[in-house]
Parts: sequence; structure tokens; C-alpha cells
Amino acid sequence: MSQTTPTKAKPGGAPDAAHALYETDLHAWSLEQARLLREGRLGEIDAENIAEEILDVGRTEYDKLESALRVLLMHMLKWDYQPERRTRSWQNTIAIRRRHAERQLRKNPSLKSRLDEAVAEAFSDARLEASTETDMDVERFPESCPYDREAIMSRDFRRDQD
Repeated sequence: MSQTTPTKAKPGGAPDAAHALYETDLHAWSLEQARLLREGRLGEIDAENIAEEILDVGRTEYDKLESALRVLLMHMLKWDYQPERRTRSWQNTIAIRRRHAERQLRKNPSLKSRLDEAVAEAFSDARLEASTETDMDVERFPESCPYDREAIMSRDFRRDQD
């Protein structure tokens, strides 16, 4: 049986062992940090890395919104620029990705203030993907998103509608 030695606290309160565990086994580190927090042992937590992980959670939620918008916008472009190739699959993808975006905004209301940013970033990638998937030159697509919030979130996409 090995004897554990106490860890020396780093500046900012993070023990060396906790920092090492963070670098080598994020899962084990997170379980340990949660336990320490629940037990109120705040002097032993790895505060700097906990703060970084909390920020990552926020970035992940933004990335989920941007990803849903990227696929939605790509299919909107394909729908508008290749009307002869419209399919139920495109309709379905538009509906599902729209619901994903709506869900992200509902679960994370603060993301509404970043929606225009997310649309702009998503559109940049959607434009390139639409170009690749349609075999159309990227220059045929607008450089900035031609759709307003209303169109993105509620425009009708039925094959019998034009």
C-alpha cells in the first residue's frame, strides 16, 4: 500500500496533484473537483482549471448553436440555388436543424444576444459547404447571409411552395 503525500498548493489555490490529474485524466479530475466542491473543501479545489472548464461549457453551447445554424443555412442556400433538386431530405434537415437552434436558444437565453454573430460565422462555412455540395462556384453565393432572423427561423420550406 502506498502512502500518499500531501500536495503543495500552487498559487491560486490549486494543488499540484490536482493540476497533474487535470493534465492526465480530465474525467478523474472532474469527479475529484466535484467531490471537493460538494464537501465545501474550497481550499483544495483547482480553481483556475475549474474556471476554464466552466468557460468551455459556455463555448460549447455557442458552438452547438452555430453548428445547427451552419447546416440549416447550407440547406437554405441549396434550396434556393438548386430548386430542381429539392428533396424531402432537405426539408427534414432544415426542420431538424431549425429545432436544434431553437432548443439551444431556449436552453441558453443569453445566446440570443449573440445570434447575429453566430449566423455570420455559420454562414461563412455554410456558403463553402453549399458550394462543394452543389458543385457551384462559391462566388455564386452571397458573401454575407441574405436571410434575416425571421426567414432563418420560420420560412416555409415545402417542395410545393415557391
